[in-house]
This record gives sequence, C-alpha cells and structure tokens, in this order.
Amino acid sequence: MKKLDLFILKSYLGPLIMTFFIALFILLMQFVWKYIDDLVGKGLEWYIIAKLLFYASSTFIPLALPLAILLSSLMTFGNLGEHYELVTIKAAGISLSRVMRPLIVVSILISGLGFYFSNYVLPVANLKFLSLLYDVREKKLAFNLKEGVFYNGIEGFVIRVGTKEKDGNTIRNVMVYDHTKHMGNISLTTASWGKMELSPDKKFLVFRLYDGTNYEERIDLRNNEVTRPFQRSRFSEQYQMFDLSAFQLTRTDENLFKKNYEMQNIVQLQNSIDSLRKQLITERAGFERSYLQNLQFYSQSDFNIKKSTKTPPLPTFNPTVILNFKPADRARILENARNTALAAKQSLQSGTENLYSRNKLIYKHQIVLHKKFSFSIACFLLFFIGAPLGAIIRKGGLGMPAVISTLFFILYWVVSFVGEKYTAEGELPPWQGMWISSAILLPIGIFLTIKSTNDASLFNIDAWYRFFGKLFRIPEQRL
Repeated sequence: MKKLDLFILKSYLGPLIMTFFIALFILLMQFVWKYIDDLVGKGLEWYIIAKLLFYASSTFIPLALPLAILLSSLMTFGNLGEHYELVTIKAAGISLSRVMRPLIVVSILISGLGFYFSNYVLPVANLKFLSLLYDVREKKLAFNLKEGVFYNGIEGFVIRVGTKEKDGNTIRNVMVYDHTKHMGNISLTTASWGKMELSPDKKFLVFRLYDGTNYEERIDLRNNEVTRPFQRSRFSEQYQMFDLSAFQLTRTDENLFKKNYEMQNIVQLQNSIDSLRKQLITERAGFERSYLQNLQFYSQSDFNIKKSTKTPPLPTFNPTVILNFKPADRARILENARNTALAAKQSLQSGTENLYSRNKLIYKHQIVLHKKFSFSIACFLLFFIGAPLGAIIRKGGLGMPAVISTLFFILYWVVSFVGEKYTAEGELPPWQGMWISSAILLPIGIFLTIKSTNDASLFNIDAWYRFFGKLFRIPEQRL
C-alpha cells in the first residue's frame, strides 16, 4: 500500500469512528428520553438496563452509519482542502479520483458489512431488544411504601402505614386490607407497629406485626346477610407474607416474537410474503363468493358465467314491485330488506378492512426486505456526496461539514420516510417507495463528483451568474 493511500485511510477512519459513536449516542439518548417513564422506578438491575441499551444501540446502526459516512467523508476532504494538502496532491499530478480510490474500497466493504448486518445481525438484535423492552414495560413499579398513603401495588392487598422509622424497616400504625376473596373490605388487620423484612430469596415481603387486631365480616356463615356476623381478634405478634413475584422481571419466550417481520432475514421474509399472498388470494375469493351467494344477487350459474368480469352489473331495481303485496306485508318486507342491506354493508366493511390489513402486512414485509438492500446502497452513495462536497467547500472540523451533512441526511431521511409511508399504504410499489431516496442521491453524487474532479467553483456566485446568464440569454452588462 502506498503512503498516500495509508495517509488518506488514517485521515478518514478516525472521523468515521468518532462520528459513528456520536450519532449512535445521540440516537440512544433519544430512545432513553422516549422510554424514561418505563425504566425509572422499577428497580431494574444494572445489567438489565445495560443489555437493553446495547440491543437498542444495535438497532440504531442503520441510521447512525449513513450519517457517520457522510459526515466523516466531508470532514476528511474538507480538512485536506483547508490545509492545502489536497492542492499539493493535485499539483503532484494525482487526480481526485485516485485520492478517493482507497476510500471507495472502504465504502464498498462497509456497504457489504452493512448488508450482512441488516440481514443476519439486525433481526436478532430486534428480537432481543423488542422482547426485553416488552418485558420491562410490563414490569410493575418497584415496591415503594410511603407514609400515610394507601398502597395497592401488591395484588389482593391494600397497605397503609402511618410512619416509618429511619432504619426503613420499622413501621407504625399499620393497616392491611385483605381483598384476596374479592368481596370488598371484609378483612382488616391493624397493628401498633411492626417490622418489614424480605425473604432470603427476595420473593416475599414479611410483615412482623405487634399489638394489633384482626377485623373480619363472616360471610361464610348461614344467614350472614341478615345477621351480619362480625369477628374481632387481638394478637400480640403476627406474621403476614406478601408475594413479590410480580415485581420481578419475567422474561417472555422469544419464540413468540420471531414471526414479526422485523425479526426475519431475506429468505424468511420471502417465504412469509409468499404465504401471506396465498392467504390473501384465498380470502378474497372466498369473501367475494360468499358475499354474492348469501345476498342472492345471482344464481350459482350466473355467478359462474360472470365471475370472469371484474364488476358484474346488478339487476335493475323496480321500486313499484312493493305495490304487488298487501299493505300489512309491505312494512315487514321493507324492514327485512333494510336489515339485509345493513348486514351486507357491515359484512362488506369488515371484509374490506380484513383484506386491507392483510395487504398492509404484506407491504410491511416488503418494506423490511427492501431496506436491507437500500441501507447498504445508501452508505455507498452518501460517501460520493460527502467526499466531493468536502473537496469543494474545503472546510474541516465539525462546523460547516456538520451543518451541510445534516441537511443532506435530513433530505435522505425525509424522502425515505415519505416513501416508506406511501409504500405501507399501498400508494407506491415497494421498488419505488423504498428506492426513491437512493434515486435522488445518485444524480446528486454524480454531479458533485464531476464538479470536484473538474475543480469547479460550486459556491462561486459569479460563476452561477454567468451560468444563468447564458441559460436565459441575459446580456453581460446586466449581470
């Protein structure tokens, strides 16, 4: 490897790694702020939170990597141009395309690794992340018994303590309502003071209560609704246990999430799309057949004859036919017709919604399938925007390159997002909606590469005046 190639690689890989982790950190902070309410106050272990953040950061790589490539390539060539190193290289007879050659190879490798990641690693990361996030969100808040507040976090019990000592275990003026029988407030335990302790396996909370009373309405006795029997018993010491298993993180079987389209690779997605299409064809044919036959618009023979047409015409309705019936029967006939029409309308709406949801599920599978390819291509195209643009503006650092790269990345992200939404609604086929951003980036990259190779002054205002003057045939004295 020549010294020039090694110098260019060293100048590029440093900003690439730095900007990648900065972008990843920003996206991770956005995730934390979004789900902060689901993470705080649940007593999660540090390694659970670490695993969740690690899996979340893995799912953000398809966003962080293209931005890092764009920003780092712009910074690298901006620094070379700002310190006149690019001018020196060109003065030595080395073209810009030769300078970009090692980085083009690196971009191809990154694109290949990006495709491998999106096809094999990302589905596993999504599976781990979404299943763990689901379990964390379903977990109850940690046990937190406050003074003077009725606490109902433990299923079947309501607990209130008057005060808590500084040691955190001694409690006074204790009230415990037992709702395990689901009959209301029929059982109450009060105590002057007590101690709170956890069992050795931390699955149970033990109350050691002292100097208290148990109050209970005896609903198990005969004629209790009339006699209203009531039982009161005092105690000097009593133990009461509460199950805390609901406060522990329970992991759901990951196999329940594997059928989701975000957890599948290309082969699995293609198989799922084929299966969904077959189901859709079968359901649509069955819906059309049952709808027409149940309403008796046509006989079976007419239906077989006309089923080849897309929308067979309905027979003409003659409203005067109702006059052939007796006045007493007209109201019944009209009511039956009205009920039949409403039932047909509801059946048509439910069938249409079912077919629409199945179509939308197919579109979502196709979106994920095309994303695996468009992600790697976008990494390659964004390099051909950042590198020539950095050579043109000749500004390094995180100032101007960060602003320009952010604008281009927002353009890429907005166009991709709009194309994905149109594809999900069935307005655009997947090959158009998911590749429209790449189709826009490609001519921009070609234009910037040509301009930078020819040393064109892209930001020279006088050059643009002359260009538009020639285009619209404006005399030079007016420019």
